[in-house]
Amino acid sequence: MDFDLSPELEDYRKKVREFALKEFREDIAQKHDLEEKYPDDLRLKALENGIIDFTNPWKTMLGIEEMCRVDPGLGISATVPYFGAEILLLHGSDYLKEKYLSKVAAGQKIMGLGVTEPGGGSDVAGLKTNAKKDGNRYILNGSKMFITNGSIGDFFVTLVRTADPDPPSKRHRGLSVLVVESAFKGFSSSKLKGKLGVRATNTAELIFNNVEIPQENLVGEEGKGFYYVMEFFNISRVFVAAQSLGIAQGALDMATEFLMEQEKNGISVSEELKFKLSEMATRTEAARLLMYKAASYLFNYKPNPTITSMAKGYASETAAFCAETAMEITGMTGLSTKLERFFRDSKIMEIWEGTSEVEKIVISRMILKGDGNE
Repeated sequence: MDFDLSPELEDYRKKVREFALKEFREDIAQKHDLEEKYPDDLRLKALENGIIDFTNPWKTMLGIEEMCRVDPGLGISATVPYFGAEILLLHGSDYLKEKYLSKVAAGQKIMGLGVTEPGGGSDVAGLKTNAKKDGNRYILNGSKMFITNGSIGDFFVTLVRTADPDPPSKRHRGLSVLVVESAFKGFSSSKLKGKLGVRATNTAELIFNNVEIPQENLVGEEGKGFYYVMEFFNISRVFVAAQSLGIAQGALDMATEFLMEQEKNGISVSEELKFKLSEMATRTEAARLLMYKAASYLFNYKPNPTITSMAKGYASETAAFCAETAMEITGMTGLSTKLERFFRDSKIMEIWEGTSEVEKIVISRMILKGDGNE
């Protein structure tokens, strides 16, 4: 088993890190965090410099990791304009791919994924947003909450109910995916402010009031939406693990730099702090190896939901652990550095794309079904 990345991937990782160190300056990161303003210029600059490369999923994962290592808010902002693209790639018609995805890839459009609802949270099958068939169109009503790119997106790959579940206990049945443009009449959004972290990203509530959706905007088959979204989560959780790993590594970098500076200035570093640093490093490396294993399954077209959920769950908890431990190591100094921002940004990792509890439910179910980690 070879744990080394290819020279091509190592060169790409280096390229992304150099870009992030140059463009994600602290004054820029602070500005977008404080103003809660999406950095559209960085999105375009990343595209122009070939930093966003979706031709190779390994590059996507490594790019996310390295950018979040420098700044999570800006790093995530550079990649979320494509959030939900895999659903269209896997199940969208040629018409939908050409009309929507080609423009996203060219930097002309921003997309988003509409799944979460105000009272739903992790209960995807319990969504209330509905779309009734009316001739060659759907009439959409309802709302979505905590939607990334919500007030800046041009269109959203949206999970809706198109039929009542049959039987009623099978709530995952009757769900479909529609592409909803923000320009459609009856669509509105309201930006959410005052978030704990990743404030550079745009988050909003979406409102659908008798929105007319053309029939050709149905993704795949009617009634298959739940399965499409679950399939997507098995992909996106690897990339959230990369976000988490970037945060963990960035916090480890800052804690290491702090302790090295202490020793340089003749201040003895206690064994307790050395133990904390050691645990941060060990957990980060363990999260990295687990993520790479999940990626190796996924990128070879044989996804393993158990390993994927392990990777996402463990990496997200490692991000929070490393950010908190780095704060403990640096003390008051950390409060006045970007580590404070990392600390806030880390918490969302344990929530989106499936909470830590959801990941544990998935893992336990798969194990009890006999589908363990192999």
